[in-house]
Amino acid sequence: MTSSSPGDRLSYAPDGEVVELCSELIRFDTTNYGNGKSNGERDAAEYVAAKLDEVGIESTIYESEPGRASLVAHWEGEDKDADPLLVHGHLDVVPADPKDWKVDPFAGEIFDGCVWGRGAVDMKDFDAMVLSVVRARQRAGVKPRRPVRLVFTADEEAGGLYGAQWLIKNHPETVQDCTEGIGEVGGFSLTMKDDLRLYLIETAEKGMNWMRLKARGTAGHGSMVNNDNAVTNLVEAVTRIGNHEWPLRLTPTVKEFLSTLEDVLGTKLDPEDMTETLVKLGSFSRMFGATIRNTANPTMLNAGYKVNVIPGDAEAHIDGRFLPGYEDEFFATIDELLGDKVTRETVIEDIALETGFDGRLVEIMRSVLSAEDPQSRTAPLLMSGGTDAKSWSRLGVRCFGFVPLQLPPDLDFMGMFHGIDERVPTASLEFGSRVLDRFFTEA
Repeated sequence: MTSSSPGDRLSYAPDGEVVELCSELIRFDTTNYGNGKSNGERDAAEYVAAKLDEVGIESTIYESEPGRASLVAHWEGEDKDADPLLVHGHLDVVPADPKDWKVDPFAGEIFDGCVWGRGAVDMKDFDAMVLSVVRARQRAGVKPRRPVRLVFTADEEAGGLYGAQWLIKNHPETVQDCTEGIGEVGGFSLTMKDDLRLYLIETAEKGMNWMRLKARGTAGHGSMVNNDNAVTNLVEAVTRIGNHEWPLRLTPTVKEFLSTLEDVLGTKLDPEDMTETLVKLGSFSRMFGATIRNTANPTMLNAGYKVNVIPGDAEAHIDGRFLPGYEDEFFATIDELLGDKVTRETVIEDIALETGFDGRLVEIMRSVLSAEDPQSRTAPLLMSGGTDAKSWSRLGVRCFGFVPLQLPPDLDFMGMFHGIDERVPTASLEFGSRVLDRFFTEA
C-alpha cells in the first residue's frame, strides 16, 4: 500500500491513539526552569523512542548534558531519493504551579472534551499527533511520500541551547539533508464566520534578545541622600523601556495576512490604524498585536540585600523581540532608552525568520486542510515568539509552523500558551492527526 486515499484509510486510524498519547506525554513532568535546569526530558525521549520502536522505527537519543535529551529518527519514504522532510517538536514545557490550576497540570486528565495539562498546546499535542499518525501508518505499511526526519528536542522553552542549537552545532548531520520542515505554532483555526475558518500557517518569527541590564551606583546607608542610586538608575531605564511605544511596522507576512483578512471579512482595513483590526481578531489580537511592532518587556528585577543599605549594583532582565528586517532599529532604540547609567548584555539571542507563503508545500497544506474542512481558508502567520525553526534554518531548512487544529470558536487558544488550565480539545487532536496523515501522503 503506497498511499492514503479515503479507501486506504479504512485500514488504519491515524487519529486512533492521539488523545491517549497526548495524555501520556503530559504525565511526564518535563518542566524547563531555564538556566540549564529541567526535569524529565530523558524520560520523555525514551517514551517516544519506545513508541517508535514498537512499530519498527529506530531512533537515536542525544544528550547535551545529563538528562537533556533530544531524539532523532528516520522514517523511510516511498521516494527514497527525495529530500527528507523535517518534522520537529519539543518535549520540554514551561513551569506550572498546581495551586493555580483546576487539575494537576501533569496528570493529563481528559474531561469536558479536552486533554488538560501543561504542554497540551505547547507542544505535546503535536508530538502526540505525529506519533499517532506514524504508528498507524507503519502498522498498515503506508509509507510517507518522501523520507521524514522526526526530531523531538529538549530545551526549546529556554532558547534551545541544550536542544536544537546544540544539535546543529554538534550533530548537523541529523538534519542537514532536510530542505523543508514543519513544527509549531501555526495551523490552528480562527472562526471568522459561521461558514468560514481561517487557518494560520507560520511563515515568520520575530527575533529574540533576552538581555540583562546592569546599573552601577554609589553604595551607602539607606538614610542618606544619594544621587547615584543604582536601583533608581535601573528602574528609570526599565520604565522607559517598558513604556516605550514602538512604531507600527508591517512585514511582508503581515501584509499578506491583512490582505487575506480583508477578503474574508469583505471590508477594507486601514494599515495605519490597527485598532479596528484587533477588535475583529478577538483573543488572537494579543499575538497579532505583537507582530506589527518590536517589543521589549521587563520581566525580572534584582537588587539589594537589606532595607537600610543602598546597593552598589542592580540588575533587570528584558525580553526583547524584533521583527524580521528591524533588528538594527530595535537595538538602536534600546540603547537610547537605556541612557548613560545602565548597560546591557545579551543572555540569549536568536535570529528573526521570514519565508514566502508560496510553493508546493504551502499548496499541499491548503489542500489537506480543505479536504478535512471544506470551510477553510489559509493565511500566513508571523509568530511573536520563537521556535526551534530558528536553529534548523541555519542549516538551510525552510520551516513552517503547521500544527493543524480545528478549534471551537469560543476557545481562547492563545491564552493556552504558557497559561493556566492549558488544554486542547480531543476533537482538535483527532482532526489534526487526519490532516497530517493526508499531508504525509502528499508532501
